[in-house]
Amino acid sequence: MAEQVFREFFPLFDGVLVERNAAETVTKGGIMLPEKSQGKVLQATVVAVGSGPKGRGGEIEPVSVKVGDKVRLSEYGGTKVVLDDKGYFLFRDGDIIRKYVD
Repeated sequence: MAEQVFREFFPLFDGVLVERNAAETVTKGGIMLPEKSQGKVLQATVVAVGSGPKGRGGEIEPVSVKVGDKVRLSEYGGTKVVLDDKGYFLFRDGDIIRKYVD
């Protein structure tokens, strides 16, 4: 079902659709964190990418991430998109700070 939703929503050019990871609710020491002290989640998983922006010569430049990559986002930015009652965020490729390499 999820794949069908992403086929209907395809980001254009350098658009990257991400799903933010869940917030940490327990510290490594076992202390439960209240919602107010939990920060904004800046890690996400890429679920759909556009084809890439056009360069000066008209050729398409590839996007730097692919589906399934784990990325770090900027604190501000992105557009919230709701698909099948689930929240996603749409960022530009340049707004992604880094890609985690396993």
